[in-house]
Amino acid sequence: MDATEAVESIQREMTIFARRARASAGRMHPELSLVSYTLLGHLEEQDGCRATDLAAHYALDKSTVSRQVAALERAELVERRLDPQDHRVQVLHLTERGRRILAQVTVSRRAAFQERLANWPEEDLARFADYLVRYNAWSGPREE
Repeated sequence: MDATEAVESIQREMTIFARRARASAGRMHPELSLVSYTLLGHLEEQDGCRATDLAAHYALDKSTVSRQVAALERAELVERRLDPQDHRVQVLHLTERGRRILAQVTVSRRAAFQERLANWPEEDLARFADYLVRYNAWSGPREE
């Protein structure tokens, strides 16, 4: 397989991966789309952040994040709090319900990954993890 064929294969397989991830998200928890799960995970990791920070971090349109956050608020999974340093800014935080559901879905997702990767040798898992980290770390062409 030459480089062009390899890139085509990678693109095709990552598209399949994304489709499966979106489909499985609904089965894990009916209230939590893949985007919602990802946003909740980020809020937990960061101990809260602004909606604009979510949009920038995931390269999403602000209106997309706004709709997702509104749905998460209606489901009582996130809440807005004033930033203690700047009362003009609202910071999104997980509610207790949000933490509980995120934890449940995380356990289910982890089990699904472990099942799918159970027969992989440890060195393949490590290599695959390294490749994914490297792929996702790329931030695009640098402007000079």
